[in-house]
Amino acid sequence: MTTTPNNILVLGIGNILMNDEGIGIQVVLQLEEEGFDGADLMDGGTGGFHLLGFIQSYAEVIIVDASLDDHPAGHVRVLYPKYAKDFPKQLSAHEVGLKDLLDAAFLLGNMPKIHLVAITVKDFQDMGMELTPEVKAAIPEAKRVITELVDSLKG
Repeated sequence: MTTTPNNILVLGIGNILMNDEGIGIQVVLQLEEEGFDGADLMDGGTGGFHLLGFIQSYAEVIIVDASLDDHPAGHVRVLYPKYAKDFPKQLSAHEVGLKDLLDAAFLLGNMPKIHLVAITVKDFQDMGMELTPEVKAAIPEAKRVITELVDSLKG
């Protein structure tokens, strides 16, 4: 596997035009503004096959994304999916693209280790660029979790 010097990618996924659905990107943008240097940072938009070659150049990929689940809004958790079926049943509005992307990486035999930082959202259907207070309040926790993950991976 050809890898980048950092070897770790933090990939924010989401659509910032759909309020809370853009939380993954918002977290990555804040890390970037703060000068986070433990890993490469990328705004992955809504995912898709155009990211395939890029993520395959890393040994470890931390994906930050919105999750529709039974937890309260703003809940942050880390999952370690290997296949599309291992993701939360409803991983935001773009779940098919991201899951298909990771399945393609697996089938091609060049799958990085995936760490999913899932942030629970409750509604992403409305158009707008504002996070709800509960989801916005989760940003510091998500950044802490990402920092700890990166530190542990750099070991």
